[in-house]
Amino acid sequence: MEHRALSRLAAPAVAALLALTAGCTGDTVQGRPGASGLRDPYFPRAGNGGYQVDHYALDLDYDPADGQLHGTAVITARAEQGLSSFNLDLSGLNVEGVTVQGEGARYNRTGNELTVRPAEDLKKGEVFRTEVEYSGRPKPLVDPDGSKEGWITTEDGAVAVGEPVGSMTWFPGNHHPSDKAAYDITLTVPRGYEAVSNGELRSRTEDADGRTAFAWHSPEPMASYLATAVIGPYKVTTGRTPSGVGLYSAVAPGEGAAGSGPLARLPEMVEWGSGRFGPYPFATAGAIVVPAGTLGYALETQGRPVFPGAPTEDELVVHELAHQWFGNSVSPKSWKDMWLNEGFATYAEWLWAEDHDGPTAQEYFEAFRTGDTDVDRDADGDWYAFPPAAPPRPEDISAEPVYYRGAMVLHRIRQEVGDEKFFALVRGWVADHRHGNASTADFTAYAEKETGHDLKRVWDVWLYGKDRPK
Repeated sequence: MEHRALSRLAAPAVAALLALTAGCTGDTVQGRPGASGLRDPYFPRAGNGGYQVDHYALDLDYDPADGQLHGTAVITARAEQGLSSFNLDLSGLNVEGVTVQGEGARYNRTGNELTVRPAEDLKKGEVFRTEVEYSGRPKPLVDPDGSKEGWITTEDGAVAVGEPVGSMTWFPGNHHPSDKAAYDITLTVPRGYEAVSNGELRSRTEDADGRTAFAWHSPEPMASYLATAVIGPYKVTTGRTPSGVGLYSAVAPGEGAAGSGPLARLPEMVEWGSGRFGPYPFATAGAIVVPAGTLGYALETQGRPVFPGAPTEDELVVHELAHQWFGNSVSPKSWKDMWLNEGFATYAEWLWAEDHDGPTAQEYFEAFRTGDTDVDRDADGDWYAFPPAAPPRPEDISAEPVYYRGAMVLHRIRQEVGDEKFFALVRGWVADHRHGNASTADFTAYAEKETGHDLKRVWDVWLYGKDRPK
């Protein structure tokens, strides 16, 4: 997410969840209920315990005329313990039926939790398939600052964005970034509409009823908050970068064209990022430009970031593109690790400017230390209010210190170890954690090991220090 777009409070209200003690069929209990929540430091009820998802197959039918969504979610997962029941996160919508391993399963709803009791206990290590039929008019979640996430209707369509937990407004799942999975998303909409999601468009099929099905395939693991579905009369453009990365962009009417403004430099930016950070981590790149005013922020939805109106600054496009490496390929283990997303993406802005006749990263660093708004308009803000690795509250995970002080942590490492070791560290970090999850502790240990430097003072003062660094 781009901080300049909005200082966003990413803490939607999550309802209290049901604690289960239900038994299983048979005389001997083989499993126990999976946890309803992963005890994330900021969103303890997000996600669920007892299983890891391998693949989501979502078949969604949406009509903008009445706002009705009809969905089938097939979730393939592996049990990490014997399970007598397990939970899926789902906000609103009506569940019409659930099967597990092809057999009808009992289920109940409490708040944002769908609790599923299979006909037979699941064994530890068992790969199981859950199918959920559901429908209704999805509603967005409203964050404490009034910004929206989840399924958001537009004048002639809809856009779905999900940081941190908004994806549960349009499909059931394990909605925590620590559980990444592959996705196949099919969107069926009235003829004349485009339907855009993550990954590659495998097919576009029209039926006899005047509807078009768009089948999207994302083979690389993806955290659910990065999934998107965008429906409307968009103009689509395609192409390839010089190195062969596929490009697919969709722009709402009245928002210019993907080939103009900063988006025109997207192929160049992909090549630049590949040179700085290592090979682009996904099969496709691109952008989705939704009508201005639909959202108050841009979001790094995997492979195809969403922008609220046509971006007017290179830095915004670079920021969301950099997330494809930092946050999307290398995803946080918990929301406390958000600075690894935003600090790196902000530092990427500084590097882009450094490489394209703008201020150097050192000049940005000094500007924030001195409050020089001639270099960066946000330099006199509260970037030092708290340590980036320890935001005090959930709403602070998208505050200035996570972005700007996070970037300054990276620059301090660069100052300590020199350019050669620093950029080798960055490329190695992305390569060694490609398509996985990582924590702040993982990064600090990796940085010291790979550079051979004792960086304790950087961590103590810049990453964890409570006082303004000097």
